[in-house]
Formats: sequence, C-alpha cells, structure tokens
Amino acid sequence: MDFGTIIGLIAGIGLVTAAILLGETASAFWSLPSLLIVVGGTLASTLIKFPLSVVVGTVDVVRLAFVRRAERPEELVGVMVRLAQEVRRESLLALERVPVSDPFLKRGVGLAVDGTEPALIESLLRAEAIAEQERHDRGQRIFRTMGQTAPAFGMIGTLIGLVQMLTRMDDPSKIGGAMAVAILTTFYGAALAYLVFIPIAEKLSERSRTDWLHREMAIQGLLSILNGHHPRLVERRLHGILGPGRSTNGRLPRNRLRPAA
Repeated sequence: MDFGTIIGLIAGIGLVTAAILLGETASAFWSLPSLLIVVGGTLASTLIKFPLSVVVGTVDVVRLAFVRRAERPEELVGVMVRLAQEVRRESLLALERVPVSDPFLKRGVGLAVDGTEPALIESLLRAEAIAEQERHDRGQRIFRTMGQTAPAFGMIGTLIGLVQMLTRMDDPSKIGGAMAVAILTTFYGAALAYLVFIPIAEKLSERSRTDWLHREMAIQGLLSILNGHHPRLVERRLHGILGPGRSTNGRLPRNRLRPAA
C-alpha cells in the first residue's frame, strides 16, 4: 500500500472535519441539496465527456494511487544485471533460472527464451507499454476533469441558492438557510476538487511516469542482453536511463555483481 496517499486523504479530511466540529454550528455544514448538486453534477458532466466504459474502467486505474510497485526502477537494475550474467555465463535459456517478479519483464524474458527476434520483442513490449500508458492517461484526464468540474457546479449551486434567497426576501427568517446552501455548494466543490480529484490525478501521473520508466528500462536492458553486452555495460545503460541521483553512486554495490564467466 502507498500510505502517503492514505495518510494524506485521512489527514486532509480529518483536519477539515475537526475544524468544522470545533465550531459552534457544525450541523450547518451539512446540506443534502448542495451535495447532490456538486456530486451529481460532476458525475453527470464526466459521463457526458467520456464514454461509460472508460469511466468504469478508471476504477482499476485508481488503484495505482493507493498501491506502489513491489519493485522500484532502481531495483530493476540488479535484476537485469543478473540476467546478463546468466546469459554471458551460459545461454539465453539460462534466463529462466533467474526469478523475475515483474510481469512485463517476465513476458519479455519468455519471448527471448522462445527465440523471438530482438526487433520483434521490442515492438511487442513497446506496444504493450504504450497501450498501458494510454489507459493511465485516460484515468488522469477523468480525474482532472472532475477536479475542474466540481468547483464549477459549486458555483452553480451558489447561484441556485442566491436565487432562492432573493425569492424569499419578504421572509427574513428563510434567507439564512438559502444563503447557507449557496455557500456550502462552493465549499463542497472546492473540497472535492482540491482534496480528492486533483491530488489523485497528480498521483496517477507520477505513478504513470514511474511505470513508463520501469518498462523502458526493462526493454532497453533486455535488448542490451540480447545483443551480448557485458553485464557492466548493461548496468551503465540502465543507470543512464534511470538518471542521476537515483542510482547508488552511479553503480550498484560491488557485492551485487558477480564476475561473468
């Protein structure tokens, strides 16, 4: 689990709730009409903008905001080096003996063991990576759209409340309730947008970039191995993709590398 997302949501919602409960009129912050306008309007607008199948499919993408990869891109370097060492010591068939937990890399290793041409392996893996990236991008677009739409429906609710207030000017006792609905819809819209929808969209974007980096490293590392490159060259190539500041002084610890035969 990615406890950062969970802690952030709980902390944000908890602090806002605590601030409301510490006031003397906590019950005034509940308005079912305001909630229906913001939530219902946001969902309706999202369904208009995106196909239903895409919106439903986003549920699986949201999972990425609450879970993280069991293996970080930095750890993939060690796996690829071990694969390169086994191939250099014996043959491509030795790839099957190295435990690979990442499904994407595992499919690539399976293709290599089956004798698939490197160019075809790259084409297949890259097509899969692009398709997965597009699926993640759709999820991000949906949540960004919801983040933009929720405050807009908050303003719509505010206008509705103001109209109701103006129609009751002859009865001052009813003006307060209508004004509360007008303000609460703006509050609900802003809270949902900036505490839930936009943060989740940004977290999905970050997860997507990490997944793309992971897949690119897997593709380039596997191609390097199939071209017969030395394990240390494979390591250098992957550290180059990983970028500065994310490796261990530019290389793995010495005890992680066994001399190739």
